Amino acid sequence: MKFGVVVFAGSNCDRDCFHVVSNILNQDCVYVWHKEKTLPPLDCVILPGGFSYGDYLRAGAIARFSPVMNAVREFSDRGGLVLGICNGFQILLEAGILEGAMRLNACGSFVCRHVNLRCENYGTTFTRGVPSGKILNIPIAHAEGNYYAPPEVMSSIERNGQVVLRYCDVAGNVDALSNPNGAAGNIAGIVNKQGNVFGLMPHPERASEAVLGSDDGLHIFRSILKQL
Repeated sequence: MKFGVVVFAGSNCDRDCFHVVSNILNQDCVYVWHKEKTLPPLDCVILPGGFSYGDYLRAGAIARFSPVMNAVREFSDRGGLVLGICNGFQILLEAGILEGAMRLNACGSFVCRHVNLRCENYGTTFTRGVPSGKILNIPIAHAEGNYYAPPEVMSSIERNGQVVLRYCDVAGNVDALSNPNGAAGNIAGIVNKQGNVFGLMPHPERASEAVLGSDDGLHIFRSILKQL
């Protein structure tokens, strides 16, 4: 497969994603500058974490207007795979490619730690390689990860199986104590209705080597490769 990692002004996880794809998955990967108006031939686009445009206004609010996002939207409309991680997820929400919005963490501060995640849908392109019942241990690092959507949207994404990951405890129980940011329904990641665009706040690229304390993030990246 060929991956493209979009680099915005303020991205800081672009090289981490590139490393995982190129050196761990052994796949072809290129950087795509945010001012590009077209994408090269790709199978999957990654919008990495970071602080695009310094998170001014709101996280992702300015990056959504970058020229490359029109190309990303067209790519996703054609069924291309898009993975938005942390700030990438926020950008997808601001662009309306995914439903909902992000608010400031309920605690009012930046949160950076490992969290436990329960997979709610093993049938997506991004999770079909996750072992059944496996509780993923992956880090988060954000100040605006408090997912919100109006009641009718929440009902729709729940009904359509678009909720992919929820914050949980080590045993897989979903409760308020395991919710690090106040996200509605403990939501950590969702897909679009077509299932080809996935946004999540945790950083799988930071949990793709055992030396980092967890390689659970590889389940997500390797799931993408299972379509080969």
